[in-house]
Amino acid sequence: MVLQNIEGVEGEPQVPCLFIFGDSLSDNGNNHLLRTSAKANYFPYGIDFPDSRPTGRFTNGLTSIDFITQFLGFDQLIPPFANTIADISRGVNYASGAAGIRNETGKHLGSDISLRLQLTNHRTTVSQISAGFNKSSEKVEQLLNKCLYYVNIGANDFLNNYFLPQYYSTSATLPLNMEGYVFDLACNPKWENLYDIGGRKFVLVGVGYIGSTPRALTTLKTNSSTDDINKAAFLFNANLRSQVDHFNKALPNASFIFINSTASKIDPSLGFKVLDSGCCQVGENGQCVANVRPCDNRKDFVFYDSFHPTQAANLITALSSYNASIPAYTYPMDISHLVRS
Repeated sequence: MVLQNIEGVEGEPQVPCLFIFGDSLSDNGNNHLLRTSAKANYFPYGIDFPDSRPTGRFTNGLTSIDFITQFLGFDQLIPPFANTIADISRGVNYASGAAGIRNETGKHLGSDISLRLQLTNHRTTVSQISAGFNKSSEKVEQLLNKCLYYVNIGANDFLNNYFLPQYYSTSATLPLNMEGYVFDLACNPKWENLYDIGGRKFVLVGVGYIGSTPRALTTLKTNSSTDDINKAAFLFNANLRSQVDHFNKALPNASFIFINSTASKIDPSLGFKVLDSGCCQVGENGQCVANVRPCDNRKDFVFYDSFHPTQAANLITALSSYNASIPAYTYPMDISHLVRS
């Protein structure tokens, strides 16, 4: 599948391969075969995808990382890990809807692929790449040193864990207050493991305004509740930025950057007219009802369903991440500079 053209992007990709870790903001089909309600393999998801079909993406078209993939010069989207027959030479997408940093996150919806399992799946991929290089560890390491590792996960550890006490006991039984819980989340992933097998260029994406999603606004009855959720996002992002500083100092030749998803809000100044409700008709789980046509003015909406941005909003996010049109959005550099470093 050939992607839409982006002005100024042509020739060979800026990195040889791209590895994607995350949740439903990046999932492109890994949840298809799982026993879960967190899947988007039905219409109206994908209505604006290049060939107008549902692919497992929780939006009407392309995700933020799809756009970034294109900005990087790839002529095809990165395949999901679940597609075992795909060419993995340009990278793999491991993201899973409802997944979190904590293993139990999202499990009330069914199965998902937690970050820990995604990291395990990446080791499988590296083994397959190694076999293609006749098990030459030096050649594999040289390749992985140049690849980009993109990680966008953490929102579900709040929305589908900590702030759902009816399903999860983390807010009541863990010996942690919110600050401790957030610190544990930000420090939990063992990025040293990816570094040890060759990763050098990392993009860590912070949590956005999760208290301002249509779902949060309709299910939480007081402003203080939505403010508490957004406060958790701010705390998580501050800790994640600190982790970026730590790894850039502690790991030789490593380059970590942080995308501050709360640095700005997508609002009417960017051409959006509907900020607090989704474009499609949603069911009890906040996802689009199957086979019901969504709104026609999709470019006016920030959200497609009760959780996930529209393709139009995803494009804004991708542009800010790649080109740092908002300086506070990326630290200490944007993706375009990271891949050249």
